Amino acid sequence: MWIINAFFAALLLPLAGLAAGAYLALHDGAAEMALPLEKLEPALAAVKKDALALERNIGFIRETAEEQRRRYREQDRILAELAGKSYSQKKLSDEIYEQLILDRLGPPIGEHRSERVEIKVFELRELGYRGYIAKVKLLDPTAFKVVLGRDTLGERETTSAAVQRTGAVLGINGGGFYRTVRDGKERMLPTGNTVIDGRLVGRFSPSHNGLAFAGVDSTGELVGGAFYEKDSLMRLKPLAGVSFIPALIKNRRPLPIPEKWQHQKHPRTILGEYGNDDLIMMVVDGRRAGWSSGVTLEDLQIKLIHLGVIEAYNLDGGGSSTFVFKDKVLNRPSDGRERPVVTNIVIMP
Repeated sequence: MWIINAFFAALLLPLAGLAAGAYLALHDGAAEMALPLEKLEPALAAVKKDALALERNIGFIRETAEEQRRRYREQDRILAELAGKSYSQKKLSDEIYEQLILDRLGPPIGEHRSERVEIKVFELRELGYRGYIAKVKLLDPTAFKVVLGRDTLGERETTSAAVQRTGAVLGINGGGFYRTVRDGKERMLPTGNTVIDGRLVGRFSPSHNGLAFAGVDSTGELVGGAFYEKDSLMRLKPLAGVSFIPALIKNRRPLPIPEKWQHQKHPRTILGEYGNDDLIMMVVDGRRAGWSSGVTLEDLQIKLIHLGVIEAYNLDGGGSSTFVFKDKVLNRPSDGRERPVVTNIVIMP
């Protein structure tokens, strides 16, 4: 039996510079994730030991159907355990909290700093999947933008083209989209609700079948969830956002994954937030033999919680998943090339 090595290693080993009873705490008095290391169940230590042995001896594991079933049962067990954990409160300075986040992300492979935004980019390497993470500190919330393909409803555009066209420094693909025909002409329209510059694009669409909105408000904080009335969404004063399925984490707890989406490995794109209001933008590659097989949403929930993320949403994935930093596509889109999409999320310099 094996599970994500990095998750258990980080849970079971002391953080650098902290005592064995260290906690991951959150600033501003909010409820926090705090896992006393000395009280972790012996079973978790056994799982870690098995995972380390498998990684050393096998490396990239090709799972049989039975191994996958065992893995999925273990995912469910861990997520149930995480959902049941109680979190203590502890105040830390912004500097200490920032360092705790960085300790878990590792050394950055790229950075950008300006009066509007601070970005650190990290490489993600886990057992069976790879990708990239950007930690984004919005000093000016308007640096976060959602853009339509070629700024036109119904059009599509690759993420790198959107980044280049807008002069952005960072970009990921955005929400879902669907094909429709109007007046004999084929058009591609965004799924659910899309907000650009504080305005709803088109008509309001009530949430259904797990569809969730995710974006930032006028203060730069993440806002999201299911919305069944226009007023309930617009009351939060969203500045920009997109929609897809499903919401992954709310109030530091993993949310149930809809049955249709359970235990499937695919490329993923994620938008989330830390306790200090920094954003996390993540892309995981998949469907690429010898590089990355993709990741289940259950495993992604575990990884995100380990990283200290308090809220997270799944965006459009599969062949759409793209991560662009400083005009370079860092990840390996599963189609072998970028897929044009209806919406992209860009961070301005």
